[in-house]
Amino acid sequence: MYPRSTDMKLMLSRCLPSTRAVYEYWDSKRAGRRMPSRRDIDPIEMKPWLANMQLIDISHNPRRMVYRLVGELDVAFRGYNPTGRSVEECCVGMNVEESLKNFDIVITERTPLYDWADYLSKSGFLRSQEELLLPLSDDDETVNMVMTFAEVDTKK
Repeated sequence: MYPRSTDMKLMLSRCLPSTRAVYEYWDSKRAGRRMPSRRDIDPIEMKPWLANMQLIDISHNPRRMVYRLVGELDVAFRGYNPTGRSVEECCVGMNVEESLKNFDIVITERTPLYDWADYLSKSGFLRSQEELLLPLSDDDETVNMVMTFAEVDTKK
């Protein structure tokens, strides 16, 4: 089974401190709404996490997901910058289908999603990675952007 959850209590019980901080920041910007809008998010306030973040524009009918901003750590991991390209074309994860399912859950259910997995690095060391996908909406109804944060646990 793919390791993912929309249960933020579970996420908070097992996540790294940086992932918790990003979630708590997003949660504080909701201001009683289901999800904040892009204009509620201040890049200056998010400076400690920007290298690990992505912003993905979401279009509907047909659905299209395009990388708007990709943090430098993700660019370095990929070996290229996917900005302006589709998620379907450039997503990273266990496989394309599961990565796209994560986005589908966040977009259709309008809820955050947390996933985690262990990966064998190129050097042969086991690394634990976790990712948080957070919906953004201008009208608190339709998700028009997804903000992601990924962190690798180097202590494992």
